Amino acid sequence: MTIDQNFLKSYYPDSVIKKARQIELLAFDVDGVLTDGGLYYDHKGNEFKKFFAQDGHGIKIVQSIGIEIMIISGRQSECVNHRAKELGIKYVIQGTRDKLKAFNERNIPIALEKVCFVGDDTVDVEILQSVGMSVVVPNTNPTIDLKQFDWVTKRRGGCGAIRDVCDLIYFSRTLNENV
Repeated sequence: MTIDQNFLKSYYPDSVIKKARQIELLAFDVDGVLTDGGLYYDHKGNEFKKFFAQDGHGIKIVQSIGIEIMIISGRQSECVNHRAKELGIKYVIQGTRDKLKAFNERNIPIALEKVCFVGDDTVDVEILQSVGMSVVVPNTNPTIDLKQFDWVTKRRGGCGAIRDVCDLIYFSRTLNENV
């Protein structure tokens, strides 16, 4: 896959490209990041989630270059388990309000400095502040100061935000090292 380096440099800040080169694990929240944040139920109480196909394709692209993927969600959902299995996501943590603690308890053999986390709400702030690259989506809770994180995706959660991050990680490894 080739892309114009001038375009990439205009889309992704140099400082973010440099951080992305170091990433070995991409972790993210689900509701509002991997999905649009809506909770959909049918008349029997069955939950549905809408996932964006480009996000899934981006996950497969970064997996192809050795990037591990992790889901860390505050909610528990069978829809998430199904999507994770479909995409071959190795690490899935659900039903936790303390995402940093849950991450550390999994004893992942990747240092936090090599982790990119993508979040959108106050429950994500502690882990965002602890990882090597912190990313939020434009639809992040308005009480959160977006300037305290490394990057804000161009697209909203559930509408390509994860693909934006996957492309950043993938292309950061193809750009000239002098960037």
